[in-house]
Amino acid sequence: MSVSHKNGSSRGQNGSRRQTIVQALLADVFQGRLRAGTHLVTQELAERFAVSHTPIREALIALAGIGIIDLLPNRGARVRRVTPQEVHEVCQVRRALECEATRSACGRVDLAELHALAADLRRTTTSTSRRGTRYVEEARRIDSRLHDLIAESCGNLFLAEEIARLKTLFRAFRDVAWEHDGAHNDYQRLTEEGHEHLAIVEALLVGDAKRASRAMARHIRSGARYWSRALPNDNKVPVTG
Repeated sequence: MSVSHKNGSSRGQNGSRRQTIVQALLADVFQGRLRAGTHLVTQELAERFAVSHTPIREALIALAGIGIIDLLPNRGARVRRVTPQEVHEVCQVRRALECEATRSACGRVDLAELHALAADLRRTTTSTSRRGTRYVEEARRIDSRLHDLIAESCGNLFLAEEIARLKTLFRAFRDVAWEHDGAHNDYQRLTEEGHEHLAIVEALLVGDAKRASRAMARHIRSGARYWSRALPNDNKVPVTG
């Protein structure tokens, strides 16, 4: 095995560890296990995740880059308060990025994959067992497949990379909102999202970029209120202005 191959493998492992840590800490924040103002200590996190300090530092930098924590020089990091206004702003950014990606992907995206997505969406939105863990997991997989397919097909590497940089944050909000609904035995939003996804896919299938982009905008706008309501109470503050 060459040195360069070893180095590449090491970087890949560090990247995987970093992503796992980022996802775990985001879940802790949005599910209320890490409250606003909590001090995150690098050594404690390294022990928790059984890793070196390097992936911990990389994960904290990534979380700071998406506005979830504040880095404290030589003192780890502190969890920020996430407000409904910030959730709204995240959704605005997501809408701008993903609507442009949808418009650009029209005519480029693989039609066989779109037809497969359409079939899965029609099946899940008409299923008589639209509740429970299996339904949530399948909805999550389909959501990720669609948004990833659009980003990968948009023909703009910078745009795709920016969506990839933020998608962990988007999906953390999504998953917490869905778990909130599941805890209350309310799966209406998942069904709504299935119909919204199908509208996007059907517009892409007929090559209507404007219609597909509008359907994506409606999808993201309608999801924003669910993201905000699922925030832990200690993260919620009144929005003014």
